[in-house]
Amino acid sequence: MTGKPPFEAVVAGHGPTVLRVCRAVLGERDAEDAWSETFLAALKAYPDLPADANIEAWLVTIAHRKAIDITRAAARRAVPVADVPEGRSGAAADGRDLDLVAALAALPRKQREAVAYHYLAGLPYQQVAAIIGGSADAARRAAADGIAKLRRTYTLPADEVTFTGSPS
Repeated sequence: MTGKPPFEAVVAGHGPTVLRVCRAVLGERDAEDAWSETFLAALKAYPDLPADANIEAWLVTIAHRKAIDITRAAARRAVPVADVPEGRSGAAADGRDLDLVAALAALPRKQREAVAYHYLAGLPYQQVAAIIGGSADAARRAAADGIAKLRRTYTLPADEVTFTGSPS
């Protein structure tokens, strides 16, 4: 026995976190594709993963790489449209606040990724730095700058603000 949980348990346990990260980094349109590609790649590599590995950090790293792939592919692809759709605001059918999604999408890439990986995935800054590059201090600074910008551009009453990750 390898000591690792079955892959189905990994998907069930970490799937929501990976989807939150994909949505924060890529936006709604490409998030589910990145989530699927993340878990397909993870399924192939899971048998070789050491039993003591941090599975969540491993999955977020894969999601980060898939997000880069999707971003690069989208940049190469032209999408003609007959009519430009109007911007969406308000709440989505699943209860997410699309104004916050838009504010997060407006952050510079490093800030958006640092906020997503630290606050949504709950990864420590050392692991965030390993994923996005740079030092733990730089990741901390990018996350702090991103949160500060979100607070300036998107404010909620204090009793409505919650993060799933650790504040450290």
